Amino acid sequence: MRPGQGVTFGNRYQLGSRIAIGGMGEVWEATDLVIGRQVAIKILKDEYMGDPGFLERFRAEARHAALVNHEGIANVYDYGEENGSAYLVMELVPGEALSTILERERVLPADQVMDIVAQTSAALSAAHRAGLVHRDIKPGNLLITPDHRVKITDFGIARIADQVPLTATGQVMGTVQYLSPEQASGQPATASTDIYSLGIVAYESLAGRRPFTGESQVAIAMAHINDQPSALPVTVPEPVRNLVMASIAKDPKDRPESADAFSRAAAALRDGQVQRAAQAVPAVLGAPGTQSTAQLDQTQLLSSDDRATTVLSGPVQGNQFDSLLGDTREHNAVGDEVGLVENEDAPKDKSGQWRWWLVGAIALLAIALGILSVALLQGGSPEPTPTPTNTPVETTPEETEPETISISAADYIGLSYEEAAEQLTSLGLVPVRVEGNAATDDSQVGTVHDINPTGNVRPGASISVMVYTEPEALEAPSSAPTVALQGSTQLTVTGLDRTCPAGRPFESFTVTTAWSTGDTETNQTSDTSITIPVPNGATSVNVSYTRSCGGEDSPSSPATQYTLNLPEPPNNNTSGSSNSSSNDGANNANATADATGDSDSAGSDADSEAATPESDSDADA
Repeated sequence: MRPGQGVTFGNRYQLGSRIAIGGMGEVWEATDLVIGRQVAIKILKDEYMGDPGFLERFRAEARHAALVNHEGIANVYDYGEENGSAYLVMELVPGEALSTILERERVLPADQVMDIVAQTSAALSAAHRAGLVHRDIKPGNLLITPDHRVKITDFGIARIADQVPLTATGQVMGTVQYLSPEQASGQPATASTDIYSLGIVAYESLAGRRPFTGESQVAIAMAHINDQPSALPVTVPEPVRNLVMASIAKDPKDRPESADAFSRAAAALRDGQVQRAAQAVPAVLGAPGTQSTAQLDQTQLLSSDDRATTVLSGPVQGNQFDSLLGDTREHNAVGDEVGLVENEDAPKDKSGQWRWWLVGAIALLAIALGILSVALLQGGSPEPTPTPTNTPVETTPEETEPETISISAADYIGLSYEEAAEQLTSLGLVPVRVEGNAATDDSQVGTVHDINPTGNVRPGASISVMVYTEPEALEAPSSAPTVALQGSTQLTVTGLDRTCPAGRPFESFTVTTAWSTGDTETNQTSDTSITIPVPNGATSVNVSYTRSCGGEDSPSSPATQYTLNLPEPPNNNTSGSSNSSSNDGANNANATADATGDSDSAGSDADSEAATPESDSDADA
């Protein structure tokens, strides 16, 4: 079934507006027609419906996710399959995704990040205790409500997608920017996988950038396995830096031991309780044996005895030449002391001494020119004088703050696609036409009803422009109603289908009953079932119905023909068996005439008339 505005799933959930489009399917806001609740319904893409194994795992995950009852996890209400579509009905969470907040704010305060981590980890802990691993923690799956509560969404979906081959649809499943090293290397995911992914989210929220980037998804995945992230900004409190860096350690054993411990440590740091945080995650205080409670940013000072090599972490600027030359002269002086001691008793060779000074000057000049050429090639602005280190430190260059363009859907809704595409192109964006909801009238066809993404986007980004398609025809219901007799006086009609074309909301049913007595009745209802009284003397009925959508009535459904098997009335005749038999014969004759429509009705009437006086005489007797 193609999702669209007004389409009803499970004869219960009527779609309203589309919330998002993702790799697995579409998410729509919907109304539960039974209890009137607003819900979110996720409808899976068709390519996942052809694999019975996938569907079975999805059903199991839906059941399991519904069992996790935690305020930090969006509730799962229902699951269903209809007309080739599988769907999940979930809690509709007010607010916005963390990804939207980061697009707008770029960087969040440390206490806010720790609050998000604490709430998310607490919810993950509940899921882990139930044996579930999310496997796709990312800003887009963390919803922040107006009162700053965190709700995890799409719980369990990533587990299933992770079990489908990565090349099934030509795209990588999951989000590689938040993939743990063990996932990237093909190892089974554990609870520590979610801790790592949440740590990447925290890093991005504090630094305004992700720790690992690359030109392809494979390159990013390899960076998760092999590369070390650059240090967080020094403006981030040291214990917070330590906790986040511990959570994205390559080895799961070096991360917080559980999501619960991660949550307690983050909550303590949010409240400024460093020692309490260290009780949950000792790495908050830094690695043992370091000079401070946190790791040094890039380099560590050495004693003069260990200073055999000077490592530069950036271009050489200013008076760094003097310090380097000074170090060289110091080393040369040591060499002179050891191997070039002059013999005071021998006559001094002035020309030889001059030659040594000339060689030394040339060597120093060559060193200086080499350093200068490196500095000029590297370019850059003046940097602080680097300090020596005993081991080279691999660093990732700071990313330049990218230019962004603010996009609002309200600026484009109602425009023709051509107008919207022209405006987006002028901003340096790439419009992509997407056939969206069906129009409710011809005037809407080809106009924009939504765009995605919105907010701050980078130049050159692709923008999906959803336009209204041709209005769908209001067709007759495809199946006949179900009819059943209740007792001898009530007829129940069920199985009425509410499905209406997109943009035309369901209003009511009109049920038509054509009785064998010749009477035809119509009854209206908005429910999917109705009970109708049976008229006296009726032995059969034909039942059909129409539905009203957006003020228009559909053609009639196929009819159901139903024979009324009414119970025999009680026999009050006690005069004798012969009279009773005569009455029974008359009744049977009448029933046969009514049910078959036999042309020999006169004979039946005669029999009936003959039986009536006999019955009356018996009664008089």
